[in-house]
Amino acid sequence: MPSTEQAYSLISLDTIRAAAARIAGIAVKTALVQAPYPGLADRGSDKQIWLKAESLQPIGSFKLRGAANKILQLTPEEIRRGVITFSSGNHAQGVAYAAREVGAKAVIVMPSNAPAIKKAATIALGAEVVEVGVASSERLAKSQELVEKFGYIVIPPYDDEAIIAGQATCGLEIVESIPDVELVLSPVSGGGLLSGVATAVRLLSPKAIVVGVEPDLAGDASESFRKGEIVTWPAELTSRTIADGLRTQSVGVRNFAHIQAYVDRIITVTEAEIRAAMRAIVATTRLVPEPSGAVTTAALLFHGHELPAYRKAVAIVSGGNVAPEMLADILSGKG
Repeated sequence: MPSTEQAYSLISLDTIRAAAARIAGIAVKTALVQAPYPGLADRGSDKQIWLKAESLQPIGSFKLRGAANKILQLTPEEIRRGVITFSSGNHAQGVAYAAREVGAKAVIVMPSNAPAIKKAATIALGAEVVEVGVASSERLAKSQELVEKFGYIVIPPYDDEAIIAGQATCGLEIVESIPDVELVLSPVSGGGLLSGVATAVRLLSPKAIVVGVEPDLAGDASESFRKGEIVTWPAELTSRTIADGLRTQSVGVRNFAHIQAYVDRIITVTEAEIRAAMRAIVATTRLVPEPSGAVTTAALLFHGHELPAYRKAVAIVSGGNVAPEMLADILSGKG
């Protein structure tokens, strides 16, 4: 069986820059917010940490980048047919938002355990939501069924070159703002964000270290990275984590090719560490992170022994779509 790198070519810097120009009217260049976390300075006073606030995108998540890049390349005939995707929430909103911008119908297949706040936001953007079970495989199967019946155009959540290139624009912005960045941390689930960010960062700054972070309750990507082959975890395992955006059962094939080429390591964090990181982000930066967006800060705060020495680091806060009651419980220490 050929390796993923043999099966799929890696995207280029020109492709990433073209994506940045294409989505400029929909996605925003998000802020880099300095985070003076207590305790980290004790281990090295010259450390500087920034959070890449993707929570400030119009839909509250980085997912708008990839969805917009894909949808803006559709032909008029494809736009008339409408688009479909399968998502637990943030990609759903990205597709719904970008589809609305071009006047396309959007159908979203969502798991029954998707957060109500994300489901409501997707519907508010004009999309039609179809619910299935909690497994990624169920969402994919239902999407394929609807494509065969209605002819919709699939907008994959991560395993697609246009999606990877769109997400890579986040990494492009990081290096353009901090050319001498030494460490970049990205959440990883299906691998769209990590694969894109790592590609952009390493093509622009080859000496920078890129680290993926995921919950240990959904650690399929870290296991895949260690073994050098894609490993699938069952839904009953990945659905245990509070980080609902990181419950995908395996990384995508195209994503894994980029991860193998450009990512230095993938580490995991605990649920307690994710909650503590959310509290730290709110306390020090006043940004509102969802659990999935806090895993990178959790890695900085609790897994410094697994990270390389650095002076300048960027942790991507991938989204901020957290239910108010969950946020309140976590901030109060109840959740």
